[in-house]
Amino acid sequence: MQNIKIRKNFDWSSIGITLSLLVLFIFFSIFSNNFLSTNNMINILRQISITGICAVGMTTVILTSGIDLSVGSVIGFSSIFGAILMTNGVPIVITVVVVLVIGLLAGSITATCINYLSIPPLITTLGLMTAIRGVVYLVSGGMPIYGLPVEFKFLGQGNILGVPVSVIIMMVVFGIGFIILNKTVFGRSVYGIGGNEEAARLSGVNIKKIIYKVYMLEGFFASLAGLILMSRVNSGQPSAGDGYEMDIITAVVLGGVSVSGGEGKILKVIIGVVFMGVLANGMLMMNISEYWQRVVKGLVLLLAVAIDIYSKKKKDTA
Repeated sequence: MQNIKIRKNFDWSSIGITLSLLVLFIFFSIFSNNFLSTNNMINILRQISITGICAVGMTTVILTSGIDLSVGSVIGFSSIFGAILMTNGVPIVITVVVVLVIGLLAGSITATCINYLSIPPLITTLGLMTAIRGVVYLVSGGMPIYGLPVEFKFLGQGNILGVPVSVIIMMVVFGIGFIILNKTVFGRSVYGIGGNEEAARLSGVNIKKIIYKVYMLEGFFASLAGLILMSRVNSGQPSAGDGYEMDIITAVVLGGVSVSGGEGKILKVIIGVVFMGVLANGMLMMNISEYWQRVVKGLVLLLAVAIDIYSKKKKDTA
């Protein structure tokens, strides 16, 4: 009886993605000579910091049964707008504050469309993804913006005791996300809405208020990621963040967050983030075509969602 109980309580989804990550790591270590180099490991850490920061916000969104496809465009807009401000003499601190406020504004616009116009999150964020990316190209004229202050490089390129600053920020963000989702009334409300929205409403949860908070949180983290990406490449790129929504959503689902909402742990999302970072870096190191990289990432997302749906059906019939 004890063995049966252990098997029922054992988290097979976590061990599955962990083993998959290990296999992926071994595979690229064998077929790419430079994969295990110190520089490449640091490079992977810098790469996943962008995805990881946004994944925390995306986790809260998906837990409410929502989705945010506009995250990549918000990253791009933050990068371009921040670069414009800095190159026009606006101090770094003021620029950072303004850009983060813009991220909050982007999230509030998304939540307003969902709450008061009753537009589904998928359609809302798809429309905003296209519109915001269009604004990015209009504002920048489709050209990169160079000439950022030298001091700003520290955010995306600096290290503290050998650890990239961006990675430290990512871990702080994950810590904040863990506290919010596991130690606060807001976190319990997020899970409640995703699990059963009507039951959450009857228990006194202000659904619209929570929706505002989760999308504004995602917008805030997307803007933070945009600033880090801008610092890392030392310029504002109009294509910044393009396609990032795919990696972010896939990382969250791989980390065990159910696409139907209400289930998932933020700490497991870290594994999904690392998996996507290793996969992208490994394929790049092996000189795999960008087109094939897109194919692989798309299939990984489909597989992750299929496993999630299968697991949920199995639980419902148990």
